[in-house]
Amino acid sequence: MPQMAPLSWLSLLYFFILIFILFNIINYYSFYYNVKNFSKSKKNISYNWKW
Repeated sequence: MPQMAPLSWLSLLYFFILIFILFNIINYYSFYYNVKNFSKSKKNISYNWKW
């Protein structure tokens, strides 16, 4: 079509692949996981050997 910009198919392919990869990266790293708070005191297990 004469009113469209003369872009080649290869540059359009690179552009859409780049947008697709950026979209996936943003969606992957924007997901927020709840961090579980672990207790800092360790349980000391003492073994009472009878022999």
